[in-house]
Amino acid sequence: MCNLVRAFSCLIFVMVAQAAFAHTGDGEAGGFASGFLHPIFGPDHVIAMVAVGLWGVFLGPPAIWVLPIVFPLVMAFGGALGIAGVPLPAVETGIALSAVVLGLCVTFALKLPIWFAAIIVGVFAIFHGHAHGVEMPQSSNALSFAIGFVVATGMLHLCGVGFGFLARWPVGALVVRAAGALIAFAGGAYLTGIA
Repeated sequence: MCNLVRAFSCLIFVMVAQAAFAHTGDGEAGGFASGFLHPIFGPDHVIAMVAVGLWGVFLGPPAIWVLPIVFPLVMAFGGALGIAGVPLPAVETGIALSAVVLGLCVTFALKLPIWFAAIIVGVFAIFHGHAHGVEMPQSSNALSFAIGFVVATGMLHLCGVGFGFLARWPVGALVVRAAGALIAFAGGAYLTGIA
């Protein structure tokens, strides 16, 4: 376990370290690190991505791993659309709705077939990815930025999975379902413009 913690810590430091360039404006200014921090500092993104992990726990294997893989992969596609300037209507609404719907799926421990759950997660992932792609700083390297936001998204999903394991115990299941309700409420606040 100790070796796993060390390896994970090293991986984090390597991922957030930025290369030094001798000339300003060259290289990947705002690349990986900017992409990595983008979803983490967007509370609307954080709650939806954590909800994916929480819902995966309630659905059980293999959804516990399939959903956190589907979301970043489809999100990368949405990011490419955003970077390419392909318009997508109602992106912010889609992001807010993702928190509402995924939060409610957790709240009610909704059991759906894995293919249907993956479609729901995938549709919302396009909105999240598009927002990341559109908001990419112009000086960023698109590939590094995309890798950054995909890695951060995966880590947020894992946080949801880790918290979701509380559902193994009756009181823990209530806590996780309450977290889903809070996520849905926060999504509703974003949807109505309160937040």
